[in-house]
Amino acid sequence: MKLLLTSGGVKNPSIHNALLNLLGKPIAECNALCIPTASYGHPMVSPVMAWQFISGQETETPMVELGWKSVGILELTALPSIDKERWVSWVREADVLLVNGGDPLYLAYWMRQSGLAALLPSLRELVWVGLSAGSMVMAPCIGQEFVGWTPPGGGDDETLGLVDFAMFPHLGHEMLPDNTLANAEKWAAKLTVPGYAMDDDTAIKVVDGDVEVISEGQWKLLTP
Repeated sequence: MKLLLTSGGVKNPSIHNALLNLLGKPIAECNALCIPTASYGHPMVSPVMAWQFISGQETETPMVELGWKSVGILELTALPSIDKERWVSWVREADVLLVNGGDPLYLAYWMRQSGLAALLPSLRELVWVGLSAGSMVMAPCIGQEFVGWTPPGGGDDETLGLVDFAMFPHLGHEMLPDNTLANAEKWAAKLTVPGYAMDDDTAIKVVDGDVEVISEGQWKLLTP
């Protein structure tokens, strides 16, 4: 699987070009599935915002609205109740998964419960485009600062561990006054893995373990 881990979506030409490179063909020839699940776990995200993501009306965080050949909805909370063969075929036929922001622990929980997390490593050509929590979920952990929703039976800040670094998104965002570099450094000091503090004009591309930062903004690699 190929990863494009964004803080704020496909915000600028550099991130857009990185996406095209991963896809290997024009966006207009690619079939996408969008995953809104993470949004339901975050108290600041409303049903209206989930609809805006699905319908391609999130102009500040472009994902679904990029001009895909087709876009379907993959709602992870529904998958355990339908035949696995059905939804696995949908994922295998897709070129790209577009994964909304929200709560990364809620997303990780439903990726595991649905079986998607176990399937992903076998899909070498699939492109995963994450937005905020949709990116953070790939890390080994998110840091206690980002823990909101907790799974039934409790839990910690552990996520999927498909990459070996963590992410502090929305660095310097005007609507998130606590997302400063100073706070990111405090966050990173408590991790057991390196962490990237990244603004919404930054993304991280990962292919076969090779990590490349794509940015027209501000970012910093932080070590514990």
